[in-house]
Amino acid sequence: MTARPILTAAEMRDAERRSGQPERDMVERAGLALATAIARFTGPLRTLVVAGPGNNGADGMVAARHLAAAGWDVAVAVAGQSRPGSVAAELRADWPGHLADPAAAAPATLVVDALFGTGFARPLDDALMAAVLPLWSAARLRVAADLPSGVDADTGAVLSDLPAAHLTIAFGALKPAHRLQPAAGRCGRVAVADIGVEVGSTLTELPRPRVHPPTAQSHKYSRGMVAVVAGAMPGAAALAASAAARAGAGYVLQLMAGGALDTHPHAIMRRIVSADAVAEQLDDDRIGAVLVGPGLGRDADARRRLDAALLSGKPLVIDGDALALLTPSRLSRHPGSILTPHDGEFRRLFGDLPGSKVDRARAAAARTGCTLLLKGADSVVADPDGRAAILPPASPWLATAGTGDVLAGIVAARRAAGDTPFDAAAAGAWLHADAADRVGPGLIADDLLTHLGPR
Repeated sequence: MTARPILTAAEMRDAERRSGQPERDMVERAGLALATAIARFTGPLRTLVVAGPGNNGADGMVAARHLAAAGWDVAVAVAGQSRPGSVAAELRADWPGHLADPAAAAPATLVVDALFGTGFARPLDDALMAAVLPLWSAARLRVAADLPSGVDADTGAVLSDLPAAHLTIAFGALKPAHRLQPAAGRCGRVAVADIGVEVGSTLTELPRPRVHPPTAQSHKYSRGMVAVVAGAMPGAAALAASAAARAGAGYVLQLMAGGALDTHPHAIMRRIVSADAVAEQLDDDRIGAVLVGPGLGRDADARRRLDAALLSGKPLVIDGDALALLTPSRLSRHPGSILTPHDGEFRRLFGDLPGSKVDRARAAAARTGCTLLLKGADSVVADPDGRAAILPPASPWLATAGTGDVLAGIVAARRAAGDTPFDAAAAGAWLHADAADRVGPGLIADDLLTHLGPR
């Protein structure tokens, strides 16, 4: 499936300028798309459109006009003064009904939030917040034009604490705030409306990956061999190894520091090896990826096992404890590796980098030469070449022990099968989230394993 572009506010403005289209035409298309989406989302309801002074408000005015023409009971409240001669000012002047102040507007069943769009990156002032908060709270349905008011389009920060929208209509393209938390949680369902502007970006939404089934000519090694370097906590490594097998690897070898060998599934080849023997086990040309970190531990023995993995010359997926034992300078000596930190591990490695989650992941990828899969409800994949992608909102039930080990195993399977580091990380993140959706509420990490196959 095609990856949908995600544009920052500045990129969207540039795309609109490059289109050469009159501003009024784009506003008319956006407003019509907003009205059409609202009509499809719900039947005719008593509606209040709250319009700001700029083009986001203008979009709302056009939507109000179309809904009223279709017989809806529509009221409009306007905030702030539109610039004289602007499209927003013209549309306000053309509205045949009363334009209320938000503080005096009556609540309605449906509120259309057309206050502020992508260009607004500060909290609502106290007076406006006091006026609109009761309106948002009283509405049974809330629809946002382009973005819910009070969120930062580029960082996903929530700047004003308004109730979440049920539906957001993104004009032209997704914006980072539609996919980055916590703003993504304020957007509800997100639909993208075509406003006739050609868009493109090095930042995209993660699409469903292309997962090719084995052919009649496939064998276990051609499907990819994964070696999992285990350590102090064999259960974590076992989850990762099982996930690699379920995600398509034809052969999975788990190199254990100790523990029982007769654990399920029996399809995983398990060997107890000393730290000094790990290098010899990894000296196998059939190995397509080495995963190190899940359950590795952080003692001297773990360090020797990690060293063997790093010196193996094999494609690496580095997770968990291994990330705690490394530094950015050492990681930079292994470019092409895939790093899978959560936010805490990322901060320990790289500190509090500035910018959005995407900015931080890109900076770390450029610094190390590695592909970053920065995990979370809004997982971000970033490549040293500048590409980045954001996962659509994932199940909050993934916030439980062991799910990161499963994710690392999936990524290792994809890497062993021949995916590039970026594609392996992207596919792993998507398949992991998809498995969680299939399991549903109350999942534990083990539940994901039997839901990793194709639908």
